[in-house]
Amino acid sequence: MSESENRSKNFIEEIIDEDLASGKHDSIVTRFPPEPNGYLHIGHAMAILLNFGLAKNYGGRFHLRFDDTNPVKEEMEYVESIKEDVAWLGVDWGDNLFFASDYFDQLYEWACHLIREGKAYVDDSSAEEIRKMRGTLTEPGSESPSRNRPSEESLDLFERMKTGEFANGEKVLRARIDMANPNLIMRDPVLYRIAHAHHHRTGDKWCIYPMYDFAHGQSDAIEGITHSICTLEFEIHRPLYDWFIQNLPVPHTPRQIEFARLNTTYTITSKRKLLQLVQENHVTGWDDPRMPTISGVRRRGYTPESLWEFTSRGGVAKRNKINDLALMEFCLRQDLENKTLRRMAVLDPLKVIITNLPEDAKESYAGPNHPGNPEMGERNVVLTREIYIERADFMEDPPRKYFRLAPGKEVRLRYACYITCTEVIKDDDGIIIEVHAEMDPESRGGSTPDGRRVKGTIHWASAVENVPFECRLYDNLFLKEDPMEVEEGGSFIDNLNQDSLKVVTGHGEPALAEVKTGDRFQFERIGYFCVDPDTTEDKLVINRSVGLRDSWGKKK
Repeated sequence: MSESENRSKNFIEEIIDEDLASGKHDSIVTRFPPEPNGYLHIGHAMAILLNFGLAKNYGGRFHLRFDDTNPVKEEMEYVESIKEDVAWLGVDWGDNLFFASDYFDQLYEWACHLIREGKAYVDDSSAEEIRKMRGTLTEPGSESPSRNRPSEESLDLFERMKTGEFANGEKVLRARIDMANPNLIMRDPVLYRIAHAHHHRTGDKWCIYPMYDFAHGQSDAIEGITHSICTLEFEIHRPLYDWFIQNLPVPHTPRQIEFARLNTTYTITSKRKLLQLVQENHVTGWDDPRMPTISGVRRRGYTPESLWEFTSRGGVAKRNKINDLALMEFCLRQDLENKTLRRMAVLDPLKVIITNLPEDAKESYAGPNHPGNPEMGERNVVLTREIYIERADFMEDPPRKYFRLAPGKEVRLRYACYITCTEVIKDDDGIIIEVHAEMDPESRGGSTPDGRRVKGTIHWASAVENVPFECRLYDNLFLKEDPMEVEEGGSFIDNLNQDSLKVVTGHGEPALAEVKTGDRFQFERIGYFCVDPDTTEDKLVINRSVGLRDSWGKKK
């Protein structure tokens, strides 16, 4: 049983249990409401899986809604990428795909309702003037000269804002709440602003757009959301969320609940900073496998199941905490262990010539596709006179207890035979370029009649019967656990790991000729890898997803 299956209920589940038991709700409805202004990241995965998981576990309904209220920053590219990411995670929204822009007419009518009730007014102040009037945490704000404008005048101006009479920034609609409220969010927040911009769904119908705070809660109410679950940074916005619900004739009264976001070491999730990485070409794009975007980790080789497990182990909490990136890698390693085929490949080749094999020798040996699952079948590996081994698997002057290949030392070539190093060839600079060895003919298949034990087993690839490929070895994008930990005047860019990507040419066993984009497998003794979308008919590109070393497990 995984840790995600063996746990007590979290505080959100306890709230839902109370609401169902009291009869407040017959069933629950949750939602994931992204703004289509960027790609989703692993922090969003937590919110998606939490909301979907709650709806699924309680037999409720899950909505995917795009809060598309800012046409200046939103694009259909982001809408489609978000839908792809959410579906890839295994989340099914069914017929429940919505957009806040679907509700623009209703939101406008509710804004007029607030004006008529004396709870909203059109303000002529500029954004800078509004900021100055807001006050501070220790000083109350000051009222705008427009605050006591008659409702009829505000209604007329609001209608003229809608018809395009005014320029961007010339007027805004504000709620009339309390300029002395200790919560700055409640000091007459802006509800609508003018934006003469083309909207990706409504076109040029509108030139005024609701602010996120105004659209968000009312969209929840329209859709019948019962529990509006969001991250802790929205806790300060909850009084405003509730104020709108209480002062508008909405059909439902959702409850906002906040939980701690998923923070991970060596990672940033700020959309602005991720965009900076893309625009300044520190990465190749939003789906660069070093990026913490869902499309990035998917391309790196992560599985939906591993992210489900990671977010579950991270837990649902009321206080922010930081999860170890090694835990995320552990969850991937654990998921891939039992489902991936085994293959052999050499990434840093050193040529070995088996001198007692004929030059045209091609010996085929069977190797299991998975050592623990015979049902996954076998594949054949081809041994030839010339092979490649990892350079790290040979030492000319090895220390004691070194069990890999060395002069006079015998090792097992996995699935094939025993070889003993007989000669070392160097270039003029003293660099080893080739090793000669002899095979024990009686060891074919990996054992001998005399039953002698060979402690070292190494992987290999034929130097002539192999599949060459470009191998991208990814590492952490940042050097520090907290990328925002910088010297005075510095930037998170200063913490970029300049060695986060190393590209080498690998040589793999013949079975690699059959792989396709997205396939995952374990390179024996190295790690887990996947086929990159850059692969073509003429070029195989493979990404390292995670190494075999279980650093989190050792810490635990």
